[in-house]
Order: sequence, then C-alpha cells, then structure tokens
Amino acid sequence: MDTEYRIKTLRKVIGKAINRQGMIAEGDRVLLALSGGLDSLVLLDAVAGRRRALPISYHVAAAHVRMEGQGIRTDVGALEAFCRERNVELLVRTVRDEVDFSVRDSRCFFCSWHRRKALFALMREGGFSRLAFGHHLDDIIETLLLNMTFHAKISTMPLRLPLFGGEFDIIRPLGLLEKREVDEYARAAGFSPIGEECPWSDHSKRSEARRIIDELERLNPGARVNLFRSMENIDRHYLPRESDDTA
Repeated sequence: MDTEYRIKTLRKVIGKAINRQGMIAEGDRVLLALSGGLDSLVLLDAVAGRRRALPISYHVAAAHVRMEGQGIRTDVGALEAFCRERNVELLVRTVRDEVDFSVRDSRCFFCSWHRRKALFALMREGGFSRLAFGHHLDDIIETLLLNMTFHAKISTMPLRLPLFGGEFDIIRPLGLLEKREVDEYARAAGFSPIGEECPWSDHSKRSEARRIIDELERLNPGARVNLFRSMENIDRHYLPRESDDTA
C-alpha cells in the first residue's frame, strides 16, 4: 500500500477524534507533550500537519520534560530539528531531585505526577488552551483495566478532559487509533524514536495489563476495540446496584 495514502487514512481517524470531541478550534494554543517516543512523534506530525488542510488557524508548540535521575538520554537537538521541520516551537523543562527512582513501588506515579506538574506550569506560562498527549486506544483500555482491578471503578482517560474549572483541556487526538496503527503511521513516515525508552516500562502494572489484553485478543481478535466500545454501551439494567452489595 502507498505510504502517503496510508498516512492520509490514519490522519482521517485522528481528525475524526479531534472533530467528534471538539478538541481544537480556531485560535486555540495547543501544547503537545513530546517525549521523543513514536507515539508523541506521530501526534506532533499529525496535529501540526493537519493545519495545512483546515480553514481554521491554531498555534502549536511542543514541550519536552527531562527527568534527572531516570537514566534516559534524549537528543534534544534532534527533537528541535523534528519540530522545526513542522514549524513548531520546542519548549524544554528539566525536573531535578523530585523523584527517587530507586523506589520501585512509587517511581512511576511520582515521575508521571512531576511531568504533569511541569507541563501544567508551561501551559499557564504560555497561555495555552489545549494540552495534547499521545495516548492511543491501547493506553485507554489498559487504564480501564487497571482502574477496575486496583480501584474498583470503571474509569479511564477521556479523549477530552477539562481541567481547573475550564482553564484548559487535556486532549488525546490518537485515542481512536490502536498502538499497532500508530506504529504503522511511524513506519510509513520513516520515524525512529528520538531517545531511549523508560528502563522500567516492561516491569510496570501497565505492562501486565497489556499482556492480559494480548491474551484476550487471542480469545477474540476484536477484543481491543470491543473493550473500548463497551464504555459507550453500558447496560445498567444488567449491572449490580448498590443495594445488591453483599460484601
């Protein structure tokens, strides 16, 4: 299949997510979280490139947060070049001495929390209205499974989430794409990761949830999409009520 045609097809799915949720409008200032991984590169390429085909104007910038002590080396110069090719400004913020990465049970939580804190600060400093993350469909259903398992609630990462009384929104333009489709976009575009993966990414609860979903997909090839769609197809008549609690 022609690579340009495939990229165009996948961009249409991204556009569908953006349009359905009203993620980006005229005059918005969008800040994209750019780790250097394939998901974030695809996010930046799609959101920045989409501007050329739209009758509206919006501003796009990228933010890279470096965590000291994590042991990840990222070529910031390569990130800057990637952004410059797409007419996007790159903002870099370093977080120092905030996370003890030797503590296994808390390092993922605190790393994520401090990254978000740094991004929120950049949002306010730059007057941005949208904060875009490269989370895809697999991330969303993994979070659903983790929240059901560890927090006894049905919740996940919405495609659009207003924060701080509407000060700005978190958006997830890749939310309708499976991970394999994001990787396909990256291959078709010739992208390679810029920097290293987290050294603990394969030893987290999220990686275990990923393996469970892989097993479910072996039972039914449509399991991933069905898990995602189930959140919009809740039959409350066939769910236990609070009064039915036998605990």
